[in-house]
Amino acid sequence: MKKILLGIGILSFFFLNNLHAQDATVSKMRDDAAGKAIAKDPNDTIPLTWKKGGLFSININQGALSNWAAGGDKSSLSVASLVNLYAFYKKDRLIWDNSLDIAYGFVNTTSLGSRKADDRFDYLSKFGYRLGKGQWYTSALLNFRTQLTKGYTYPGDDPKVLTSGFLAPAYLLISPGITYQPSNNFSVSLSPVTGRWTIVNDKALSAIGAFGVDPGKTIKTEFGAFGSINYKANISENASYIGRLDLFSNYLNNPANIDVYMTNMLLVKVTRLITLSLSLDMIYDDDVKTIDNNSNPAGPKLQIKELMGIGLSYRFKN
Repeated sequence: MKKILLGIGILSFFFLNNLHAQDATVSKMRDDAAGKAIAKDPNDTIPLTWKKGGLFSININQGALSNWAAGGDKSSLSVASLVNLYAFYKKDRLIWDNSLDIAYGFVNTTSLGSRKADDRFDYLSKFGYRLGKGQWYTSALLNFRTQLTKGYTYPGDDPKVLTSGFLAPAYLLISPGITYQPSNNFSVSLSPVTGRWTIVNDKALSAIGAFGVDPGKTIKTEFGAFGSINYKANISENASYIGRLDLFSNYLNNPANIDVYMTNMLLVKVTRLITLSLSLDMIYDDDVKTIDNNSNPAGPKLQIKELMGIGLSYRFKN
């Protein structure tokens, strides 16, 4: 009997000791699960190498008049749409920035019919390799821009005059050089050896030498110096600005007459889905001739386009 009791006592001792060890293990696991005892491995945190996002917006205005004593068109409709996409890559010494802007708008009135108000396709890609530990990069920049549909001018009472179309013109620019980029919001690119090609893929426009191509030709090649400044800023919690300035000097013809391409856009978020937008674009190209009010060719002039609207918008980013 004593041996049996002694055996039971020994088994009880081992059982209680093991139960205490299990309680300690369970307690440690519970603490670890609560984040009290787990040391985070820095190798588990992988920084984003791609930052992607964009904006979709559409503005619509409509009006109708019936027996309106003050006068005006019986009906009017205007639509302006914008798609802005971006994808930025950054890892170690490498950067690769990509952006795509597609804008289209039209106005339709009873007296004037339908007319294009905005039309733009603009793709920009820039690849860079950082020099040393600073903010300077050797870089290569590619830009392609055109419009999607035909465009016309409406000189006085004369019939409308065709002035542009898809790939007429289109501009392709390749620019190796250096880039100063202290942040994702600001960069300056410079190149003394830039190639630019002007494409006029329309027989009627190429026949008259539109946009500087030789009459009957569809491509004009230029070689010169190029500079580009890109800037983005969050003015406030609900307001942001995007700006870009491109300058090009053609070594082969009138290098002092610098071509200018500038875009500016201000976005103000009114509500989660409603945004006020204001854009201002300015272009000066020494090879682009304008048309006066008498339908006669005129010299190059500063081109200005301003659009303002309020409508639905949707932003996204990773």
